[in-house]
Amino acid sequence: MKKTLCDLLIQRYTEKPEAGAIGWIEKDNIKLLSFKAYKESIEAISIALLNLGLDLQDKVSLLSNTRYEWNLIDLGIMCAGGITVPIYPSYTNEEVSFIIDHSDSNLIFLENEEQLKKIIEVQESLVNLKKIIAIDEISTQTVKELRSEIKFFRYSDLIEQGNQNRLESPDLFQNNIQNIDVNHIATIVYTSGTTGQPKGAVIKHSALFQVLKNVDKYALGAINSSDRLLTYLPLSHVLGRFESFTTIALGNETIYAENMAKLIENITLVKPTILVAVPRVLEKIYERALKIISQNQIKKHTFDWAMKVANLFFETLDADRIPSSGLILQYALAKKLVFSKIYQMFGGKIRYFISGGAPLDIAIIHFLRNAGLTVLEGYGLTETIAPCTINPLSKQVPGSVGQPIGDVEIKFSDENEILIKSKALFSGYFKDEEETTRVLDQDGWFYTGDIGRFDAQGFLKITDRKKDIIITSGGKNISPQKIENILKRSPYIEQCLVVGDKRKFLTALIGISKSAFHAHFDEFEISEDCDFVDLASHPKINELVQIEIKNLNKQVGSFETIKNFRIVPLEISQDNYLTPSLKLKKKSLEADFKNLIDAMYQGV
Repeated sequence: MKKTLCDLLIQRYTEKPEAGAIGWIEKDNIKLLSFKAYKESIEAISIALLNLGLDLQDKVSLLSNTRYEWNLIDLGIMCAGGITVPIYPSYTNEEVSFIIDHSDSNLIFLENEEQLKKIIEVQESLVNLKKIIAIDEISTQTVKELRSEIKFFRYSDLIEQGNQNRLESPDLFQNNIQNIDVNHIATIVYTSGTTGQPKGAVIKHSALFQVLKNVDKYALGAINSSDRLLTYLPLSHVLGRFESFTTIALGNETIYAENMAKLIENITLVKPTILVAVPRVLEKIYERALKIISQNQIKKHTFDWAMKVANLFFETLDADRIPSSGLILQYALAKKLVFSKIYQMFGGKIRYFISGGAPLDIAIIHFLRNAGLTVLEGYGLTETIAPCTINPLSKQVPGSVGQPIGDVEIKFSDENEILIKSKALFSGYFKDEEETTRVLDQDGWFYTGDIGRFDAQGFLKITDRKKDIIITSGGKNISPQKIENILKRSPYIEQCLVVGDKRKFLTALIGISKSAFHAHFDEFEISEDCDFVDLASHPKINELVQIEIKNLNKQVGSFETIKNFRIVPLEISQDNYLTPSLKLKKKSLEADFKNLIDAMYQGV
């Protein structure tokens, strides 16, 4: 068998045509496609694209929120021999224009009227764009605003025509797949970088196949057709994209959530056995649970006791010792009184949380583990096509990102930078030989930009991003990530940026949310229609944050303490300082609020 995703699709369909593949939620009901219907939908899209004139290795942009059609279109493009170019739906007109133009896309699938209007705004600069296919219905009036050279098609019409052609030419799809070589490009994934223009990571079919092979080898059949995933992550992000491919690699069902706002509601309906998450989502769940518990003093005392018992129980197991019968009984009681309720919040069937994209606070890992929720923290980047290390199913080390999987090799530079070698790697950055040469050496080692080390058990620990390490004027090397993660545990601190490079001491820019302080509005005489400028300058709000800073300073070394802080006078979101994968654009935030930072060091 050739080693492409298209071949995997055919194999999975042949083995279990009637098994559940992917689904979505409609009017509080789960709609499910069998592998037969799944393959036929992808086949229809693929054949329709060929009939539209798609040539081998043509680039096709895909601009949409997470939905089941995204996955069908993605595989339809690749099985037609095209190259999928995902674009985040939160991107601005200019960012969308850059990726379409830079990737040489001549066709784009887009979700709705909102996304079409972005194209209309910049269409004069998109000289290569010839065809647009809209997933949702769009008004004729809006379509008329397109210049005459761009042809507009409806997704529903495309599927109808593709199905008709599929029945007329039943061998066309599989014959075309035979023309796809493992060295052909499958996708160009543009990084949602925290600085500068996004770079397009070129990923071949062989590399996509290898990462799925690595995960299959890691799982050893433990993740299979009996499992159900609920996916909500952006499919333009490599972690969400990887998750969407597990259906054909491992055979699990994948249900697409309605949206992030309905995630908790959808979890209750879908009852997933596996949930893939970025840390910010798990942090939100953790904060929500603590907020509910803290509203009742008796509940809080019971929770604190349960956490103490559970921590001791798992510390004993981690030390390869057997808990005493008394401790076993106490933990059983803690599960019944406290942790079983937390477990049920996630649908009652969760076997694993898979966390990646950024480091997860150890306190949250312990909280979830205590509730019987196993967290498999892993590590990967766009360039490694998501996972290259992950904690084993049999043993997890909180605070680590696990061990290399499959063919992944890891070594460290003299500066402790993590270097990775694998067949599951990108081939370089599209149209950027200089940047490619900087991160990929002649022997195939990829320089990740992350600093880390192996512990005595061979588990990888990430200490920071190379470019984020702070070196104070006193010569102290400080990892800001640890400090920021501790502060973000606070219910009052949404985002945090630690500052102090080439300075005498550390300070912090703090991002807050209005809802976190809502309960204090009457007490502090704050108006309901206050803005973030009012909140950032309010003495009582600053006092609450100051208490959190003091608590942090008790937990870190003296050189790691925060001596001063300022609250940023706006809501930090994807509209300004968060990437679509919810990472903080540190350099932009630091540059834009240089005046606040300088004020913290004045007179020192």
